[in-house]
Amino acid sequence: MKRLLAAITVATLAACSTTSPDVIQRGDAQRLSQVQDGTVLSVRPVVVEGNQSGVGAAAGGIAGGVAGSSVGGHREQIVVGVLGAVAGAVVGNAVERMGTREQAVEIIVQLRNGERRAIVQAQGNETLNPGDAVILVTSGGKTRVSRAPAVVPAPRS
Repeated sequence: MKRLLAAITVATLAACSTTSPDVIQRGDAQRLSQVQDGTVLSVRPVVVEGNQSGVGAAAGGIAGGVAGSSVGGHREQIVVGVLGAVAGAVVGNAVERMGTREQAVEIIVQLRNGERRAIVQAQGNETLNPGDAVILVTSGGKTRVSRAPAVVPAPRS
């Protein structure tokens, strides 16, 4: 039983995705993205709630049903099996939700034209602070914030 629960937990966590600004999805590679310059106004830590796709509940329900059906006589097996399935589904759902939670940051950026934008993204390798020059990279309807690269003047001909 413990091995089955461990396998369910591993499978659930393997299905997790990330919103990290350091990870680019395959479909976004080699696509032209819009880039906007801005300045960080504020950064605050937030938590991105985990997924509830139903995989954890289904796996937990199966594990609980199997474990519960091995108890007692025929009538008891049915009752305990159903109760085990329900309890397993609740636990599996909670494991999936907690396993897919992400520590993130909400970044408020002021663009050069004065407009402000708020972007929530997973905490990446860069630490952004108020006053930092950043770029907003938008591709496929998703935006990520990263430190602005140093601007090198073009050579004069």
